Amino acid sequence: MSIKQISVILDDQSAKLSKVAEVLASKNADMRALTVEESGNFRVVRIIADNVLWATSALWEAGFTANTADVTAAEVPNESGGLAKLLNIIERAGMEIKYMYPVLSRKKSSALGGGGLPVVVFKLSGSENPEEVLKVEGIKVLTQGELSSL
Repeated sequence: MSIKQISVILDDQSAKLSKVAEVLASKNADMRALTVEESGNFRVVRIIADNVLWATSALWEAGFTANTADVTAAEVPNESGGLAKLLNIIERAGMEIKYMYPVLSRKKSSALGGGGLPVVVFKLSGSENPEEVLKVEGIKVLTQGELSSL
C-alpha cells in the first residue's frame, strides 16, 4: 500500500523550483507534499502529487529529470507525543528512516469532527512491508487515493 513520490533533479541554477511548480500547475497536478534537499551541485525535489502520472509526464515533457519511488504516508496519532509514538514504532520494528517530510494538506478525520490530522511521508528501510508493520500497531497508513483527495 505504498504511495508514489516524484523526485526531480535540479542540476544547475537555470532549473528553478518555481518552474517545477509552474509545470505542475499547467497540468492541474496539485502538490500534496514537497521537500527540497541540497546535495553538492544539485537539488533533489521530492513531491507527492494528486496525479502522479500526469505530474511525471508533464515534468518529462518540460525537460526535467524525474522518476518515481515508493514511500509510506502515515497519520501522526492525535495525542500528546504522537510523533514520538510513531517514531518509536518504526525503531522497535527495526526500520530506519532514510528521510521524512510533512504533507502540506491535512487529512480530515471524522473522529475529530472534521478537524485535520498531520500526515508525514517516510522513506523507510529494514522491512519488506513497512505499511503492514505500522497498521498492526494501529497507525493509519494512507493510500495514493486518500492522499490525492486531500
